[in-house]
Amino acid sequence: MQHEPLLRRVKAFFTPGTLDRYLIAQVIPPFLVALSVVMAALLLERLLVLFNLLAAGNNHLGTFLELLGTLLPHYLGLAIPAALCVSVFSVIRRMSQNEEIDAITSSGVSLVRITRPFILLGAFLGFLSFLLYGFVQPHARYDFREAFYVASHTGWAPRLQSRMFASPSNHLTLVADHVDHAGSHLEKVFIRDTSDHQERDITAARGHIRLASDNSAVEIDLEDGTILTDNGKNVPSLTTFDHATKTLTEASHLSPFRKRGEDERELTSPELVSRLIQRDPAISRPHMRSEVHFRLARSLTIPFIPVLAAALAIMRKRQRSSAGLVVAFIVMVGFDHLLQFGHSMVATKKAPLLIIWGPAWVFVIGCSLLLLYKAGVFQALKAQWATNRRSHSAGERAVS
Repeated sequence: MQHEPLLRRVKAFFTPGTLDRYLIAQVIPPFLVALSVVMAALLLERLLVLFNLLAAGNNHLGTFLELLGTLLPHYLGLAIPAALCVSVFSVIRRMSQNEEIDAITSSGVSLVRITRPFILLGAFLGFLSFLLYGFVQPHARYDFREAFYVASHTGWAPRLQSRMFASPSNHLTLVADHVDHAGSHLEKVFIRDTSDHQERDITAARGHIRLASDNSAVEIDLEDGTILTDNGKNVPSLTTFDHATKTLTEASHLSPFRKRGEDERELTSPELVSRLIQRDPAISRPHMRSEVHFRLARSLTIPFIPVLAAALAIMRKRQRSSAGLVVAFIVMVGFDHLLQFGHSMVATKKAPLLIIWGPAWVFVIGCSLLLLYKAGVFQALKAQWATNRRSHSAGERAVS
């Protein structure tokens, strides 16, 4: 029975009220929009690299989708903090401009209480990010490297030019009147095939070179053509077709990709801790220790991003604009770069773990103090201290 009041307070803290449900309903739509925009912006540059890979290696669309899917967890880990900051900032800024914040605080609800549902949302996203950093991203990173290795080492990537002969194999000769810059789309194609002790002369209006769906061979799709077959014994035969597929060459043998775990970023958090305890010499111990603390620091600071956004979103009366979002962006980018710098310094044995946790604690304490300042906590404490001081002085004069 001693702990019943404490349990009630904890239950009340995590039980959403009307205000909490309203604020969460307000922040979810901008969060999803911001998450989509940030993900698209982060993926854009890498998509161009993947398109160039597909064009150079004549890979099919399935390879592109596989590579894209393995990139999503990495960029999702970067997009969640940014989207959370933008969404909370936009909601608090709108409420401040519409004087909703004033109406709520005038009823006795503090700014810290208003920010509470956003902090709980940040804690939930921080937990999801911990799972993302520690379990999903390591596997996705390895899968991307494996898929990229397979895509860049399979298939025949011809450097065809218009009206120049190419020999994919000893029995094939290929030429086209026009070849696009990627070397995969051909017009007015001629193929001579001397396999199976006979000669086949194939002509087609159009052709497209691609890698087979199972990566086993390089094929050319031909449209609107004819096949002249001569075995040297019988009368040559002529066949017309609307669409035909011809194998140009078998894909080269590809050695298996290495096993997962040669890089500390490919290990899940339990695997990192297990190797640290067992003192596995396969990966440098400072690299593994730095990776573990880096993941923890990034996850534990996410709940304080709404604190920073809410504090910077509060506007003064009659103030039409402010640089709050720009300041939040600079703070978050600078903090992320400091974490990455500390991560690399600890991994190379040039710095202690404080260089990772120091910026994290500064970020947490700084965001908390800024919100308390915007909530008027320090002004209230100062006024209370001045009142107590005057009362004490008056008491001393009465006694004297």
